Amino acid sequence: MIRISPIRLIDEQGEQRGVVETSEAMRMAQAAGLDLVEVVADSRPPVCKIMDYGKHKYEQSKKEAKARTHGNELKEIRLGRSIKIDPHDVQIRVDQARRFLMAGHKVQITQRFRGREMMHKQLGEERLLQICQDLSDVAKIDVAPKGMGRAITLVLSPDKDKIKTIKAKLAQEGKAQEEDLEALEAQVAAQNAADDQDEDHDEYEGLTEQEKMEKKKEEKKAKRGPKDDRANNPVDDEVADLLGEI
Repeated sequence: MIRISPIRLIDEQGEQRGVVETSEAMRMAQAAGLDLVEVVADSRPPVCKIMDYGKHKYEQSKKEAKARTHGNELKEIRLGRSIKIDPHDVQIRVDQARRFLMAGHKVQITQRFRGREMMHKQLGEERLLQICQDLSDVAKIDVAPKGMGRAITLVLSPDKDKIKTIKAKLAQEGKAQEEDLEALEAQVAAQNAADDQDEDHDEYEGLTEQEKMEKKKEEKKAKRGPKDDRANNPVDDEVADLLGEI
């Protein structure tokens, strides 16, 4: 029973109906064969919505059960395969991280480096710190940026109090909606798979022609082994070197 009057009403179509008397809102709910449910109790006036209360409770219990099973999972989002990723693509990944955080998941953001980009790791660190700032309204730093091989990673965890405030505001404005996490996870997995495929095809990217030749020589030498080196004809090696075959 809603005892406070007036209330801010959202109708069964999700449309804002403004501030109305509780008795009038209850009459509208009865006329639609539905219930008047208080969805944001701590605002003044409180926000109420016309809905099927039984269906609402059922969906809410399903969502809570799913959150208990899958909540607080670590989701990885990669910033492409190098620091040359387009700013628009960075923003797409920031938005994806925000959606995961709003759903209660931790997010690991990874910046990878190619070739000589390792000489400019500070660019990757600066990007990650900027992302921290961009997501500071919903997240807090769980693990600060740190190097891991040819990458730098950052882990963010959801700031529950800030997220609760945002969700309450969205509900008050009638903009709250269920996040399709399965579609989001599929999108991120496709991005990561594409990055891995490009990584396999472009292992020499970022190197000069001379550096590529030296790398190929080292790889062929490693494959031959020391016994093959002793059996090689020095003259043949010199000719092959001139032709760029080793």
